[in-house]
Amino acid sequence: MFKKEYPYLYETHMHTCESSACARSTGKEMAQAAKEAGYTGIIITDHSWYGNNCIDAGLGWEEWITQFAKGYENARKWGEQIGLDVFFGYESCYHGTEFLVYGVDKEWLLSHPQIKDASIKEQHQLIKTAGGMVIHAHPYREAGYIPEIRLFPEDVDGVEGINAAHSSSKSTGHHCPEFDSRAIAYARKQALPMTAGSDVHTSRLLGGGMAFKRKLHSIEDFCQAVLGGEEYLLTNGDTWFSKAGEPL
Repeated sequence: MFKKEYPYLYETHMHTCESSACARSTGKEMAQAAKEAGYTGIIITDHSWYGNNCIDAGLGWEEWITQFAKGYENARKWGEQIGLDVFFGYESCYHGTEFLVYGVDKEWLLSHPQIKDASIKEQHQLIKTAGGMVIHAHPYREAGYIPEIRLFPEDVDGVEGINAAHSSSKSTGHHCPEFDSRAIAYARKQALPMTAGSDVHTSRLLGGGMAFKRKLHSIEDFCQAVLGGEEYLLTNGDTWFSKAGEPL
């Protein structure tokens, strides 16, 4: 029923082994898997400079970003051949607290090296000025690499309310539905929009993401849809939710 009214499904949280040290599949493999799973599009969100990336830290900024974008570029190239939209994003890390950044691209990163050592507040200001958005990724996840739960409601544009790694029946890591329940409650309390993604690192997809009534044209279009109050659904691959996080 929901697929008929909201036929355009997008994965918003996906990693590739070209850039993320914890990933096991290439950008091309992730794109192919997403196409076969029925997605309209995907957003590659590889771990950036202070996250779990596999890029040589000794490289200069330009070469580092060039290498960092390979997973996205390989996914996009294959996506163009198979009819899958592939958009650019990334996941930033501040001592275990992570954010999904959307709406800027490789060229923007190349010309804004100050983003690397920006504070969380400065990150938000830079990305907002560029027309993008910052989403707090899995804000209540508990894991060895996260020393403490830290919340920054004034320095984000939204919250990842549904992370399929937490709540999908297919998940084999970080599985704890309570993490999503707490994220949804937090987003509601702060009146922040919610996103949903799977946080996948291999081509064994979980089926999570966001479904829209129309096809999105770009990553900027995605940002505008989320921030502009457009109707969409969230899913962990098993259950559908309203954009307010209510099970349907």
